[in-house]
Amino acid sequence: MPPIYHGLTAIDSFHIKRAIEGSLKRLQTDYIDLYQMHWPDFIVPIEESLKAFDELVREGKVRYIGTSNDSAYGLTKANETSKRLGIARFESIQNNFSLNNPRFLDELANVCQRESISLLPYSPIAGGVLSGKYNQGFSQGGRYSDYISDKNGRVRAQAARFVNEKTLAATARYVELALELDMHPVTLAVAYSKNFDFVASTIIGATSAAQLEPSLKAMDITLNTEIMNKIADIQKDIMYPMG
Repeated sequence: MPPIYHGLTAIDSFHIKRAIEGSLKRLQTDYIDLYQMHWPDFIVPIEESLKAFDELVREGKVRYIGTSNDSAYGLTKANETSKRLGIARFESIQNNFSLNNPRFLDELANVCQRESISLLPYSPIAGGVLSGKYNQGFSQGGRYSDYISDKNGRVRAQAARFVNEKTLAATARYVELALELDMHPVTLAVAYSKNFDFVASTIIGATSAAQLEPSLKAMDITLNTEIMNKIADIQKDIMYPMG
């Protein structure tokens, strides 16, 4: 009987192998280009997880592996474990990174640059907050308009992390900067998330086709030093809006 985990991600050999077979079947493909661990498992030894992922690479079911929502310690430990065992390593890390959440720059950016690991930022517009719509109040719609009064405490906590006094104050400054640049605030936010040498690609999202346009406009935009310095000033004035 397979092991049973309660409240854990269960990144053990059994669950990894079962998950990949399900993914290949649903996608109707023979292999997956990038297979990422969604969340670190603090119970299962990283050696077991990496060995299972390595088997998938050697079997041709996966080309590259990555991690997500990880720390500088977790990414470094995994990377050094792969080196020691001579097996496939994490080539990417998918973490929350945006104008309102630049914590990746503290330590993880250094790990990625030194070890040539690519960041795939998710939530580059901070769940829609950086569009500026929540500065007009929750009546403007969006996920946090519903989350703020949800009965689930965890959902309300997420809303409070993304929409609070500091995030709204920072967003107001970014909207002002975007206006100065004759740029949509969403375009500015997405452009920022991909404006680093350790970023391979940015993960965007939208609830309608119309919302895609300002994000896609960031594709060919590189923010110059002057703009990045103005952003740094805002981040210095309002440090870590999302905690």
